Amino acid sequence: MENIESFPVVYTNFWDSIVAVPLVVILTEILKKILPISKPYVPMLANIIGLLIAVFFAHPKSLWAGIFMGFFYGNAASGMYSSLKTQIRAFRRAGKYQKKQPPNNNAPPQ
Repeated sequence: MENIESFPVVYTNFWDSIVAVPLVVILTEILKKILPISKPYVPMLANIIGLLIAVFFAHPKSLWAGIFMGFFYGNAASGMYSSLKTQIRAFRRAGKYQKKQPPNNNAPPQ
């Protein structure tokens, strides 16, 4: 049986969810504006940014924890962006399909 202590212990904290993931979204958006990146490669860019942040800043003492959390940051950022974009589009479309008030036939003629 394998010793479970050989796996890295990854602690998630406030920094991971409140700072790192939005930071990945912001940096990805900035790089999208600066560099000509096609849409299929944007999630890969988010993962690379997440890996850099996790390995060098968030978890510099454990490479495996940094790699795991880097993919977590990148994928969470991609999901958050996609979810917000879908919600905004649905909200904008909802206004177009709301029932319009029927005309008031009791209004005096002009």
